[in-house]
Amino acid sequence: MKQQFIAYLKDESGQTSTEYILLVAVAAAIVVKFKGVIMDKLGLSGQGGGVMDEVFGKVSTEINSM
Repeated sequence: MKQQFIAYLKDESGQTSTEYILLVAVAAAIVVKFKGVIMDKLGLSGQGGGVMDEVFGKVSTEINSM
């Protein structure tokens, strides 16, 4: 039974373009759902304090110290 289940999981012959389109649609829905959170964490929302500000602040400091 276990071997049949593993064989079923490894069998990709039935995958069609419809399944791939559905996967892309789910990924897009997740991005749209969490867009605000992602923008805030990266610091792209205009409020500052995100990861991007920290990284580029450190880079700027290093460049200015050269």
